[in-house]
Amino acid sequence: MKLIRQCAVSWVLLAGVSIFFSGSIVGQEPGASASATPTQNSQQGVDSKTATVRLTLQDALARARKNSVQFQSALTDSAIAHQDRFQAGAALLPSVTFNNQAVYTQENKNGVKFIASNAAHEYLSQGNVHEVLDLAGISNFRRASAAAAAARARAEIASRGLVVTVVQSFYAVAAAQQKFQAAQKTSDEGERFLKLTQDLEHGGEVAHSDVIKAELQMQERRRQLQEAQLGLLNARLDLAVLVFPDFNDNYEVADDLHSAVPLPTLGEVQQQAARENPDVRAALEAVHAAGADVTGARAGYLPSLSLDYWYGIDAEQFAVNGPGGVSNLGSSAAATINIPIWNWGSTQSRIKQAELRRSQAQRELSLAQRKLLAEIKSLHAEAETALNELGGLNRSAELADESLRLTTLRYKSGEATVLEVVDAQSTFAQSSFAYQDGAVRYRVALANLQTLTGVLTAP
Repeated sequence: MKLIRQCAVSWVLLAGVSIFFSGSIVGQEPGASASATPTQNSQQGVDSKTATVRLTLQDALARARKNSVQFQSALTDSAIAHQDRFQAGAALLPSVTFNNQAVYTQENKNGVKFIASNAAHEYLSQGNVHEVLDLAGISNFRRASAAAAAARARAEIASRGLVVTVVQSFYAVAAAQQKFQAAQKTSDEGERFLKLTQDLEHGGEVAHSDVIKAELQMQERRRQLQEAQLGLLNARLDLAVLVFPDFNDNYEVADDLHSAVPLPTLGEVQQQAARENPDVRAALEAVHAAGADVTGARAGYLPSLSLDYWYGIDAEQFAVNGPGGVSNLGSSAAATINIPIWNWGSTQSRIKQAELRRSQAQRELSLAQRKLLAEIKSLHAEAETALNELGGLNRSAELADESLRLTTLRYKSGEATVLEVVDAQSTFAQSSFAYQDGAVRYRVALANLQTLTGVLTAP
């Protein structure tokens, strides 16, 4: 009775989790739709999100880019840096303003006016074109341009990091599905083997110890199945958090985990990384920005020229024409040269600061270049090793499946022991899980290469 109760509880748990997954993860082709369960039918009138979303890897990446707070923050920083560059460029161009002013000056009895005004009542309404020519403005524009380019590179770094995360989560779901199916197969095999040993015991062909060993193995396989279900649930939830803004777990993934994906050669990776690596590009733009800071600081030793042109009214009457029909409209121009003389060494201090920042930026660029060379070889070797091992893992899974079948047949004919069958079952489960993990490892290794080359290899 105790065994019956344990079996009943276990199968109730299995049925509950299967209903939760809506039938979309067990025994279906990637494009097949799940059959409706009574629970689903009862909820269709309440929940409007009954349509199952089928995700490909590219769909998951597109959705994750829209929903990732970190990636959107990097895009926002890039957009802000672009506006800074626009403002720095606009500062180099002439500005136009239109000023309106009325000045009322008190007069004494002799009619003498304050020297600040040209008349007791003076009206100004004129446009002003203003331009400043100095080296500091040009260096500010160059610095803003380099900062904008660096911000774009950092946004690309965030994008490629997001790719690795999504690829890992996406294929973790696919692998968890395969593991669940393998665990379900071994669980069913454990049930059948227990029934076989019981039948053989009733016929007097095997000892009761075989039945005990088979039952222990069956319990282990059930626990393994429950762990596989839990792993699949967690993998699906992790992916749902990444790709859906409203946390929709009613989806299925296009299972292309074991599709053939070629590995680019080391030479191809090196060429692509030399052109597209965002880490080196961001470090290089940081050096350019630091160099512009040095130029801008040195501009403090140089004169600056400002030009102004005014056109409009500067008269005692607010009118186009004054008394006698004389036109009040007129123009004036001014040019000013500011020559720095003495500021207690602050310019020299700013130059020293800028040079220190430039030296540090150059060191960081050198480090980024060295890291790139090391990462290219390391990540490519990782992907190559994972690919080479994947074929062996696939063959091991096939051999373990065949070994389990043959060992079971040998046990039925009395040529194998129960321990051999149990060992064959364990080997099949381990090799199946290892094959799925190896496939995920290869996919993640390819995604890591994408962080260097900018090219995501797809099936």
